[in-house]
Amino acid sequence: MARIIIAVDGYSSCGKSTFARALAARYGYIFIDTGAMYRALTLYVINQGIVNSPSRIVEELDKIDISFKFNSQLGRSEIYLNGANVDSRIRSLEVSSHVSTVSAIPQVRDKLVALQQFMGRDKGVVMDGRDIGTVVFPQAELKIFMTADPKVRAMRRYNELQGREPFEEIERNIIERDHLDETRETSPLRRADDAVVLDNSNMTVEEQMEWAEQLMSGIRM
Repeated sequence: MARIIIAVDGYSSCGKSTFARALAARYGYIFIDTGAMYRALTLYVINQGIVNSPSRIVEELDKIDISFKFNSQLGRSEIYLNGANVDSRIRSLEVSSHVSTVSAIPQVRDKLVALQQFMGRDKGVVMDGRDIGTVVFPQAELKIFMTADPKVRAMRRYNELQGREPFEEIERNIIERDHLDETRETSPLRRADDAVVLDNSNMTVEEQMEWAEQLMSGIRM
């Protein structure tokens, strides 16, 4: 069967990565978490103390190398920033608070979109993010747009962080990120016209996979 590109877009903390990773494993595809790429870049500029200086960020872009390496013990890929594993450091509330602003810088998006397109050049990928079906791969054979109630999403992130951050602060951050993602000038978050909507507010991962498998069965691959 011909391999395709599966674009998974949607709001933050919808479980896009969990869903996309499971979908990739089910069909033997490569999973690419583009949100992690923007988070890694944001972590870099935070560490450099330039997170509030777009011009400095642009000047630093050529010094930033982002890649994925497969961890056989975990059975999944982890993200590396300039050769260092930062997989466990990019989900902090500090990174979450700045990632939408950093991601809105056109040169940042240009750099990472080009890298994402290179990664998916041979197809057989499940790529999740905010603009995969609209900007990165508008020609993707399958586009899924994920959403969920903000309170549900905040609880998921709260559990992911094991209660290390206040629930109210996480919920506020999610709502702010939604607004920033939807209103930024460059590649705003929006559903592609041909995307299928998945509201997983009340769905388990298993139920989402059953939904996806029914969808995939109708696609000629």
